[in-house]
Amino acid sequence: MPLASVNGLEIAYESTGDPSDPALLLVMGLGAQLTMWPDRFCELLAGKGFYVVRHDNRDVGLSTKMDGAATPDVIAALSGDVSSAAYTLCDMADDAAALLEDLGIPAAHIVGASMGGMIAQALAIRHPDRVLSLCSIMSTTGDRAVGQPAPEAMSVLLQPPPASRDEAAQRRVDAHRAWGARGFPVDEDELRRDAMAAFDRCFSPMGTARQLVAIMASGDRTEALGAVGAPTLVIHGTDDRLVGPDGGEATAKAVAGAELLLVEGMGHDLPEGAWPQIVDAITANAARAGETE
Repeated sequence: MPLASVNGLEIAYESTGDPSDPALLLVMGLGAQLTMWPDRFCELLAGKGFYVVRHDNRDVGLSTKMDGAATPDVIAALSGDVSSAAYTLCDMADDAAALLEDLGIPAAHIVGASMGGMIAQALAIRHPDRVLSLCSIMSTTGDRAVGQPAPEAMSVLLQPPPASRDEAAQRRVDAHRAWGARGFPVDEDELRRDAMAAFDRCFSPMGTARQLVAIMASGDRTEALGAVGAPTLVIHGTDDRLVGPDGGEATAKAVAGAELLLVEGMGHDLPEGAWPQIVDAITANAARAGETE
């Protein structure tokens, strides 16, 4: 697994496709490793003419863990006290920008999912020269009036970390039942296998907690999103019960000229049945930047 030294951290990444093609950076969400972007999904994007890069955000996967930071206090952060934050989404966006620089990529199409969508938004705000186009999937603006979870989703999110590999596998299934797609078929055995592989690759519950506090410490991006000039696509599932669809709608409203794609029956996930629609939409949005045929 290649590592890039950026901002005093080691950031793990993988690439798919031809390096001579326009770059597309995939940014994953809370506690999720780069492997949450399935290989086959990346290959579909590469087949559309992109050089696809995906990375582990700080504090997850094979990237540097911020273990020397203060203990994250999630409950306090939910009440508005974010003093335990070790970093913010802006720092994570700066990591992504530095990764592109380290790889010799002047600018890329940026696609982020969930917290990754928030990081992608921050990247477009802070480093507009690095962003050819922006796609924010199942994400929100940081305005706490929108994009909020349903009670059953929040209860799963705030459960104590799993104590074993098997428990981690069941937790993935429980999460899908709480907020996953209802309009697409799912193989729960595959969910379990993927969760076990992720557990074996890296188990970092404190890193996930630090990321959760970082989200709450990062504030509302609505006004700043008004300055984003890159072609922007917002994708959201109509059945998302972790980040409500109004979060996606608010994101699209905040960015001038943004397009909104609501995927019927998709929850807070990337079901394989929705991949063709998602990949085609990402490709069309990138074409608005003049970088793909």
